[in-house]
Amino acid sequence: MPPLHLSLGLGTSGLDDHATCADTVAAALKAGYRHVDTAQMYDNESAVGEGLDRVLSDAALDVAREDVVVATKVHPDNLAPDDVRETARESLDRLGLDRVDLLYVHWPIRTYDAAETLPVFDELRDAGLTDHVGVSNFTPELLREARETLDAPIAAHQVECHPRFRQPELRALAADFDHHLVGYSPLGRGTLLDDPALVDVAERNDTTPAVVALAWALARDVVPIPKATGDHVTENLNALDLDLPASDLDRIDALDPGERQIDPDDAAWNR
Repeated sequence: MPPLHLSLGLGTSGLDDHATCADTVAAALKAGYRHVDTAQMYDNESAVGEGLDRVLSDAALDVAREDVVVATKVHPDNLAPDDVRETARESLDRLGLDRVDLLYVHWPIRTYDAAETLPVFDELRDAGLTDHVGVSNFTPELLREARETLDAPIAAHQVECHPRFRQPELRALAADFDHHLVGYSPLGRGTLLDDPALVDVAERNDTTPAVVALAWALARDVVPIPKATGDHVTENLNALDLDLPASDLDRIDALDPGERQIDPDDAAWNR
């Protein structure tokens, strides 16, 4: 299996209006995104699939399926073995695809059992329904357990990560274990847009706090997947061309850490 190459992606959590979601996915692909992230929990896989199809089926746009990483995640209620098998195929049907590039365990809670759940992800990979296996919202301990249980390498670990919640331990483990750390809520659910420290860095670099936050992630080997609509879709791509000075990266690394923006009571780190 070829290695997984991930770049700044489009997050779709919260894009639950079908037309808006489909339009946004299509616009993102036309703008240059090649990584789209969805989940059973988001209830928008069919809209994501529609947006993908608009672009992939338009020969004039010249966007090949093999150039687009499509990721989805199995709902924590669906992690019993038979449910993984059934709902992963349902996800493919909704997406209009015969495979996804990356299939995640969304949260290691509720019906998740490493010994029972993870072998089915290996099975789906062997059957060609996904190219790669990922996990999301795992603690370091659960991440190590998953690596020991899976036959497939973990290709990506998706967690909240942004300049005020920098995840140093999980970033170090991603480097040690050779997988991508994918950062959701890379703008802190909007709280970073008026963060004085990021506003200051943005002004010095003639850009926006959103682009600064995304450029910081990329510089720190985190793959950010911001949710965006309208002009923000193309604005976020400016992070790919922003080379923040080392002094600004160091300032961001030294910021006081904040609280998680996504922190359900039953999350693994709250046990």
